[in-house]
Amino acid sequence: MTLHRSGSEPESSSTIAMAGLPMVSEAHHGAVLAYPVQTNSSSLLQLTLYPITLKFEEVVYKVRLDQKGFCYGATSNSREKTILNGATGMVCPGEILAMLGPSGSGKTTLLTALGGRHTGKLSGKITYNSEPFSGSIKRRTGFVEQYDVLYPHLTVTETLLFTALLRLPNSLTRDEKVQHVERVIAELGLTRCRNSMIGGPLFRGISGGEKKRVSIGQEMLINPSLLLLDEPTSGLDSTTAQRILTTIKRLASGGRTVITTIHQPSSRLYHMFDKVLLLSEGSPIYYGPASTALDYFSSIGFSTSITINPADLLLDLANGIHPNYSQTIEQGDSTEQERKAVRDVLISAYDKNISTRLKAELCSLDGNSYNYTKDASTRKNVWSQQWCTSWWHQFKVLLLRGLRERRYDAFNRLRIFQVISVAVLGGLLWWHTPTSHIEDRIAMIFFFSVFWGFYPLYNAVFTFPQERRMLIKERSSGMYRLSSYFLARTFGDMPLELALPTAFTFILYWMGGLKPNPVTFILSLLVVLYNVLVAQSLGLAFGAILMDVKQATTLASVTTLVFLIAGGYYIQQIPAFIVWLKYLSYSYYCYKLLLGVQYNENDYYECAKGVYCRIADFPAVKSVGLNNLWIDVSIMAMMLVAYRLVAYLALHRV
Repeated sequence: MTLHRSGSEPESSSTIAMAGLPMVSEAHHGAVLAYPVQTNSSSLLQLTLYPITLKFEEVVYKVRLDQKGFCYGATSNSREKTILNGATGMVCPGEILAMLGPSGSGKTTLLTALGGRHTGKLSGKITYNSEPFSGSIKRRTGFVEQYDVLYPHLTVTETLLFTALLRLPNSLTRDEKVQHVERVIAELGLTRCRNSMIGGPLFRGISGGEKKRVSIGQEMLINPSLLLLDEPTSGLDSTTAQRILTTIKRLASGGRTVITTIHQPSSRLYHMFDKVLLLSEGSPIYYGPASTALDYFSSIGFSTSITINPADLLLDLANGIHPNYSQTIEQGDSTEQERKAVRDVLISAYDKNISTRLKAELCSLDGNSYNYTKDASTRKNVWSQQWCTSWWHQFKVLLLRGLRERRYDAFNRLRIFQVISVAVLGGLLWWHTPTSHIEDRIAMIFFFSVFWGFYPLYNAVFTFPQERRMLIKERSSGMYRLSSYFLARTFGDMPLELALPTAFTFILYWMGGLKPNPVTFILSLLVVLYNVLVAQSLGLAFGAILMDVKQATTLASVTTLVFLIAGGYYIQQIPAFIVWLKYLSYSYYCYKLLLGVQYNENDYYECAKGVYCRIADFPAVKSVGLNNLWIDVSIMAMMLVAYRLVAYLALHRV
């Protein structure tokens, strides 16, 4: 794909619609540049808009469909499906381009390509002020996805503030970023719900329209010159959709270049668009002013005698439905051949009446543009842009955001009840077990290693699959480094994930009557917490590798079952050809360490009345041994690091 942008132009803008600052103007080489008055700091100059004219020519995107034979020996072949086929157009500052078309027509694919987010094989030319997509353009581009990806337990203000702290440069102070958030809240009409939680599937929060405005607000924080929106009115009632688009129109009037996909707008919404691009199965059939679309289709023989919403007529045509035959079509009497014939006529008319003129117009405006094919190395250079904030700043903000978001999840009443009830029930079952009941005491120790080997594993499996959409959204915007996110998540989970096993150990250890020595208790607690971290690491690795909750939990179930059997308690003499399994089990090492903390080789227990036996000779203890404990600690440390490293590397695919 060929991309263009001009990097030599001065930083200029039209009026800043959302900043709410008085403006002063000065002449500069015949042009009028607008700057915000420095009410607080000169760094507020960074809010100035940088006008972007976006042009795209003959954008084509194809995917390969692999087809494999079902019979033995059948050869596999592949064919290509065209998603986009020659989309062309131009959007200037202050304009709104609406991309219309039925589902599957390629609207979202084209939008992601225009936003520099498409990693597939594209051909054609996309330019930003006649130069290619770059880190500078990326930082000036806002992308609002169709579905609002927001943290449910954060308030509106917290959501926008954390976004501002991550996306606005270090040259702005924290107070200036807070003031910027206040301006966005006021501009988007979110004052009434500013302290309300976003909400999620399990509890009610703000309304759908307010969530959409919050999503738009996250992008408006960087004062984008180019704003891309994917179905911003999807799922909203007509009044709320009108408010959203009125806000977008106001943002465009401030000098922004706005492109939006929209499925089926009302007539009120349609007349707010400046330009329309109509797609039919990936091929453009109209590009031009929204106000002249009906006249164009009438001129080529597709007129209607009734008053109709222009968007409805355009969508009928994109589906291959002639307006004069719409009633027949609704009754199901049309054939695919008839629809294809209508689409062929529309595509032919577009090539004859619009395409040639549009290409000539774009060529005359190209100036000194150059062609360049987008390949893997170019994409790498685009994404290796300089970050707006330091690694340490990103880590601190992400750590604080994670703690605020997950405080409800980590300490919800159900989890607390689950852990405490198991601890109390276990304490009652093992109530002050005598030292002579060595089988029961060892069983209790094994229960520690099993429960806190499986419980954190299953919880950690959900971590990255649940945050996948958020991670993709924020990383695509260049908000933070993956390493800062991963370490913030790692350290943020520790106090939350270690509190419950600490309470569990306090209850069961003393109720069960294990060795009443403070040092022994503290060492036992540390071993349990160590086991929790290793188990959690494996769960994070499973989740990051598969990124699917069902598959990850299935793999976790098989793994935990194997670790349980090979943990050294149920089977003392594992066959030689499969004995290696127990050395992969962190439950085995935790069990051995807990035994080593409680007992040593010189301890004895009453194995019969008046007869004492060495604990080290008891089968369940002898099978694992009480020596070389530091080796076991080291092996678990290697597991901890290796599992976390695998999880981190797996996230790079996302």
